[in-house]
Amino acid sequence: MTDSQPINGRANDPLEASRSDQYRFMARMLSSAPDQALLDHVSRLQGDDGPLGLAYGALAQAAKRCDAARVEREFFELFIGVGRGELLPYASFYQTGFLNERPLAILRDDLSRLGVARAAGRHEPEDHIALLMDVMADMISGEIAASDDIQRAFFNRHIAPWAGQFFDDLAIAPSADFYRPLAEIGRLLTDIEARAFALAA
Repeated sequence: MTDSQPINGRANDPLEASRSDQYRFMARMLSSAPDQALLDHVSRLQGDDGPLGLAYGALAQAAKRCDAARVEREFFELFIGVGRGELLPYASFYQTGFLNERPLAILRDDLSRLGVARAAGRHEPEDHIALLMDVMADMISGEIAASDDIQRAFFNRHIAPWAGQFFDDLAIAPSADFYRPLAEIGRLLTDIEARAFALAA
């Protein structure tokens, strides 16, 4: 997403590294269908008995019963489709009912202030859920210069208002199988982050 360089050692903090990894994982899974190597990796994930750990366990089980071709078809039906997919994973659509509306313009202004430019070869609008997750990962890891307050403001403005609904919709989408437990991971992640940012405010 960004051409920025790391500015600090935040990723050396295990908690911050874990947060960044969670966002990065969600960004990867929502940007394109995983190949077989990634599916094999996901099939070996293990979690604890907490809600997030159980969601990762469910995703691992889904990866074991799927192959890359099947997940690619699912991704196509969910997010691309013939004409359009079952879901439109864009902030503008979820907040206004239309693509390329005011939430995208506000996001572009905020990204410009952060010094973030869209990477070469990325053609979708910047308010795609995967791109927003990537930006959060970069801010947490220090690849984008962003204080905790800036992280919180970005999350509250560009993710919190709609991501929960998007993940709820993904969980019940007709074609969702492999992506159903991923939706639960996304819902839990955004809920955990929202609570943490509220406590820190």
